[in-house]
Amino acid sequence: MTTDELKGLKVASLVDARGTACPGPLLAAKKAMGDIESGEILEVYSSDEGTKVDIPKWCQKMGHDYLGVVEESSYVRMFLKKS
Repeated sequence: MTTDELKGLKVASLVDARGTACPGPLLAAKKAMGDIESGEILEVYSSDEGTKVDIPKWCQKMGHDYLGVVEESSYVRMFLKKS
């Protein structure tokens, strides 16, 4: 998906994990994913560089769709779709 498409997605839940280190953002995403319905989208904010590797790997392992990332000035916005 393009950056504009990602920014235009309707998200069911937002996790703001900026300022937390690994594995904080991933743990917060796992918890939030349990609170949304199948087919809904979770957005994760993270300032930890490792999150850009951890979350896509976790999505693949769990069968969720990793939709992409938007790079902001001091953090990333990641979009995940629950399977």
